[in-house]
Amino acid sequence: MHNSKRFSAIALFSKFASVGVLNTAIHWLSFFALTYLGYDQALSNLIAFSVAVTFSFFANSKFTFNSKVSVNRYLIFTAFMGSLAFLFGFLADAWKLHEVVTLVLFSGTSLVVGFLFSRYIVFKEV
Repeated sequence: MHNSKRFSAIALFSKFASVGVLNTAIHWLSFFALTYLGYDQALSNLIAFSVAVTFSFFANSKFTFNSKVSVNRYLIFTAFMGSLAFLFGFLADAWKLHEVVTLVLFSGTSLVVGFLFSRYIVFKEV
């Protein structure tokens, strides 16, 4: 890979990760509030992620990818990432994982998978 392309990819990922820090804080706070209120991890993770993904979508659209916002892009992004969030919560419930383990595993995975999905599918310019 050419050095300027590599730097560009690193810079893009750095922007995505910056948005991800805020997104993660929103997600985690929402998740803990919902589980504290008695919701199971699967539903809590799905709802918390839905709140956080809306912020993430708009921030990454403008800040990271400098791309136009569209309903289609939003729906594709939230459907894919929401499914991933629910899957992690479902598995956490089945395996009786502690909430922090669920969040750490999901956050790390969604950072990498979310970046690749966003860059090459959701915000890909045709």
